Amino acid sequence: MNNAAVPESYIPILLFIGLAIAFSAVALLAGSLVRPSRPYRAKLIPYESGSPLFSDARIQFPMRYYIIAMLFVIFDIEIIFMIPWAVRFQSLGLLGLIEMLAFLGILLVGFWYAWKKGALEWD
Repeated sequence: MNNAAVPESYIPILLFIGLAIAFSAVALLAGSLVRPSRPYRAKLIPYESGSPLFSDARIQFPMRYYIIAMLFVIFDIEIIFMIPWAVRFQSLGLLGLIEMLAFLGILLVGFWYAWKKGALEWD
């Protein structure tokens, strides 16, 4: 491979990046020149999902919300670990099956523990 040819191969990429930046700048400039700008008080009020705010946005969420979110992420990631196992199930044999059953047993014990502690209740 010729070392002099390497920088020349980057020229199309640099041109493409330059065109992307130029097109973006022109589009933003054209939009700011064409669009109407008539702000008024009701338009500038923040809203959430189309409904007006009824309290301060900086309220404390209950700790149960975070616990349920963490449990969801943990169990979701553990379930994703099963996909490669399912793809390679035939080649893993009996040992792979036993290992996955042990993994599922640990997963079910954790799920049972969270359920008994009431962490999955949304009251």
